[in-house]
Amino acid sequence: MHDNKFDTQTETNNENNGKRHTGPLAGIRVVDITAMVMGPYCTQLLADMGAEVIKIEPPGGDGTRFISPGPVPAMGGVFVNVNRGKRSIVLDLKSKSDVNVLRELVKTADVFIHSMRAKAINKLGFSYEEVAALNPSIIYTNCYGYGRRGSDADLPAYDDTIQAECGLPVVQQMLTGEVSYVGTIMADKIAGMTALYATTMALFHRERTGEGQEVEIGMFEAMASFMLVEHANGMLFTPPIGPANYHRAVAPNRRPYKTKDSYISALVYNDKQWSLFMDAVKPHWASEDFATLAQRAKQINTIYGLLGETFEERTTEEWLTLLRKLGIPAAPLRTPDELFDNRHLQEVGFFQTVESSYGDLRFPGVPTGFSKTPGKVAGPAPLVGEDTQAILEELGLAGEAVATPANGA
Repeated sequence: MHDNKFDTQTETNNENNGKRHTGPLAGIRVVDITAMVMGPYCTQLLADMGAEVIKIEPPGGDGTRFISPGPVPAMGGVFVNVNRGKRSIVLDLKSKSDVNVLRELVKTADVFIHSMRAKAINKLGFSYEEVAALNPSIIYTNCYGYGRRGSDADLPAYDDTIQAECGLPVVQQMLTGEVSYVGTIMADKIAGMTALYATTMALFHRERTGEGQEVEIGMFEAMASFMLVEHANGMLFTPPIGPANYHRAVAPNRRPYKTKDSYISALVYNDKQWSLFMDAVKPHWASEDFATLAQRAKQINTIYGLLGETFEERTTEEWLTLLRKLGIPAAPLRTPDELFDNRHLQEVGFFQTVESSYGDLRFPGVPTGFSKTPGKVAGPAPLVGEDTQAILEELGLAGEAVATPANGA
């Protein structure tokens, strides 16, 4: 059931570590000084696309190693997922000798990416100007909470605070009646994906011109841009012609519909779908006042409420059979656990099993397809400092005394 067009595994030998990499970024080396989720998610995607990612960790390890359960100490599930396929070297950047090791590593890299605040990375001696002096063609990616040009540049930031800054809890209140965060670390992941495309665009520019450059991603700016795709709405115009919210998305009756036996997600949206649904179901509330998308958009919460009443009349399976026959988008309500046994995801080969020293891992795989240079799960996440000695040898620094992992890491 796989499309053979996207099964080609074009692999490239990586001379530095003896591992085989596949994907459009094979041959790219990334020096990664990021922690938690935003930066590591970006570099995980780079690794899955074939880049060699060298993760710089302090002696205690990335704090994300400890925030969720794992089969062995310091290998929690969140860390293992967003740091898969990377190599780990422990360096204490308060030590002059370890700083020198990082400088030597920078000279070999295509990308340098960090998630420290500007003052902290500058204090370490790894500002863009200092890194570019060592390696003029490098792509230097800053992952910040807030962009440096604003007055909030030096504020600390986490996913929750950025969700609050960009209005997500208020949008949730419009929808559910209560101020709440979204049930996923959306700001971290959106910013990480933004860092991914910004970094690869800079690599593309370098491929054409030979020029390295500095790239900056603010988590707040990334999420504000993401939120305002549809929620800018009337505030987009000068003068404003309405509030900054997309009323369909925040209609209180917009929710999975209760059926006779469970719940279903369905969207009877465009005029063709609406007409087909009305003809097939013939609800008692059908009216010419609802005939066009423009009419329905003006009273969308009422529409959702009426549909909600109608969906209670049949079982989920009965509705799925009918709606799919009519070509109307519909899906049963699933739990995150159920994704691991989802028929479609199994058929497309989404999950990939990887062996590691701490057990087999079933990773959610690469969601993109390339006919010539497909990506794949790059391998297991490393133990703290697992590759330190091998990397030192590659740099010609064998025998160099560097920091070692702290107890428990």
